[in-house]
Amino acid sequence: MNTVADKKPRLTTSAMIASIAAEGQRVKPAPFGKALVELAADRPEIVGLTADLAKYTDLHLFAQAYPERFFQMGMAEQLLMAAAGGMAKEGLVPFATTYAVFGTRRAYDFIHQVIAEENLNVKICCALPGLTTGYGPSHQATEDLAMMRGVPGLTIVDPCDALDIEQAVPQIAAHNGPVYMRLLRGSVPLVLDEYDYRFELGKAKLLRDGADVLVIASGFMTMRALEAAEALRADKVDVAVLHCPTIKPLDEAAIVEAVRYKHRLVVVAENHSVVGGLGEAVASALLRHRVQPAGFQLAGLPDAFLDAGALPTLHERYGISRDALAARIRQWLG
Repeated sequence: MNTVADKKPRLTTSAMIASIAAEGQRVKPAPFGKALVELAADRPEIVGLTADLAKYTDLHLFAQAYPERFFQMGMAEQLLMAAAGGMAKEGLVPFATTYAVFGTRRAYDFIHQVIAEENLNVKICCALPGLTTGYGPSHQATEDLAMMRGVPGLTIVDPCDALDIEQAVPQIAAHNGPVYMRLLRGSVPLVLDEYDYRFELGKAKLLRDGADVLVIASGFMTMRALEAAEALRADKVDVAVLHCPTIKPLDEAAIVEAVRYKHRLVVVAENHSVVGGLGEAVASALLRHRVQPAGFQLAGLPDAFLDAGALPTLHERYGISRDALAARIRQWLG
């Protein structure tokens, strides 16, 4: 007997956890795993750990290349962080990977007490940040930046694309202290190579200038901002895009410079809740520096538990697709 539930469309795993790349878009496979393998060839102190998710964080490439330096901790994220802290105390440089929801929500106290309080050299690299899975609130890390920003001394990185990730890996390894990096995995879009871009830890980069709107973005929302800027050209709206791959410490000087004395709408676009992320960090910086933009808006995820479903549908529904971001900017411009 068929029921109403039987007639509902069933979403496949590929629809629930999918690449954020559009059809036909240039991509690079597993940029994090490949960059870590290359870096570790000359850095024997680098080790890799995961909580049963090597394949799904691209750390399996490291495990294949350096099996004696790879540690599978099982589904125990607190143990993952505690072990990484212990290894760092012995002079190793652990890269600990899991999903962002598990690394932040489940292991928060261990990151705070074991790693950050002692300023240990642990690099926490977490996949599925923000709304990059359709599995619903249990897997959607829409508040991870808010949580991690509150940890003293923790550096936070939110890369945009494959190039950003490749260049960030050696720099976070060279940084002395704990790092939390949001991780895009699998087939990752490649866009920043078209903008003469190089990642610098702690630095924001102006990718394009424009007279009407300044979009300050991080993560894949920088890619969406660049796409929306092109879409808005048809409306004769001139959009600048400032990419902030380092959330903490925030490049306040670059943000102030981009906003001060320029009469344009400022939009902060992020793959994160509007509570506690890049938007509030930028707003705080502008207020403290006594810089007032012509207008200010947050283009982030709502302060709510989000739905499950196919990613393209969810991105459109919650305003972080190209078309949705462009529509929001049109609305705010009036």
